[in-house]
Amino acid sequence: MTDALGNLVRFELLPGQRYDTVGVAPLINGIDFGGLIADKAFDANWIIEDLNERGAQIVISQRPQRREPREIDVEIYKWRHLIENFFGKLKEFTRIALRSDKTTHTASGCLTRLWGIPKGIGSG
Repeated sequence: MTDALGNLVRFELLPGQRYDTVGVAPLINGIDFGGLIADKAFDANWIIEDLNERGAQIVISQRPQRREPREIDVEIYKWRHLIENFFGKLKEFTRIALRSDKTTHTASGCLTRLWGIPKGIGSG
């Protein structure tokens, strides 16, 4: 999870074969935010319901099979590139991008050191 400027705030390491939505609940649990910008991989009813309960703005690209399309703010959605830029920076560090570290603890430590995240914020 990144902030509005594309800086890493929290992370949840998942096995490569898991859906991204599995990591959402631990990421958003216990924090306040005004909105969520995400791609269609995060277009899940339970995520949208949780965001509605929080009163957060929902800016999630929709899957084509959604029965009741929602309006999203296209101008705000354009800011999603900051998140993509973060992943681009992350891929510069091949060790992390390819999950060369054998343990979650080691990978979490590497992320924490690179981006200066306070201890206990990341997963692991």
